[in-house]
Amino acid sequence: METVVLASGSETRKSMLLAAGLSFEVLPAVVDEDEIKAALQAEGSDAAFIAESLAEHKARVVSRKLPSALVIGADQILECDNKIYSKPLDLMAAQQQLRMLRGKDHGLISSVVLFRNGQRVWHNTDSALLRMREFSDDFLDNYVTDLGDDLLQGPGCYKVEGRGIQLFSKITGDHFTILGLPLLALLDYLRLQGVVAK
Repeated sequence: METVVLASGSETRKSMLLAAGLSFEVLPAVVDEDEIKAALQAEGSDAAFIAESLAEHKARVVSRKLPSALVIGADQILECDNKIYSKPLDLMAAQQQLRMLRGKDHGLISSVVLFRNGQRVWHNTDSALLRMREFSDDFLDNYVTDLGDDLLQGPGCYKVEGRGIQLFSKITGDHFTILGLPLLALLDYLRLQGVVAK
């Protein structure tokens, strides 16, 4: 059976793959995501291209170390009002980010890229649209205080699988894409490759 490696330190992606019954190893890629993202934005790249490029970069880095493995690289971009948001550095930034997203629609673009023997063999990018409700400042203060550093794990400062669902009035799109990985498309490809049972 081919070795599958997740080139990401994301606990959410790891949990998704484990819950789906996939056997894999974890080797997070060491890349400067902010530098790559800034360069692509300066070139005028759109959010989907940035998400795919970051996912590809992660998979390529790990594939060079483990050429015989099937390496999964993934990334997610949040876009609102033509602005791309990154993971906040601290809780003050998280609170400010949530204030800016409050009452607005934003897009989450998740991309997955697979490498084998240093070559890109497959990719998929999917998007979801989320509308944050006009929550009160009191709600926001309590939310940030209660969830703490967990809010720093993603660009939206929420986890829809938990209390973060209370931030929203409407969500359109695939649940797994919102969590950061187009899982159904990935599993389809892995079945074709004989990595998981048909």
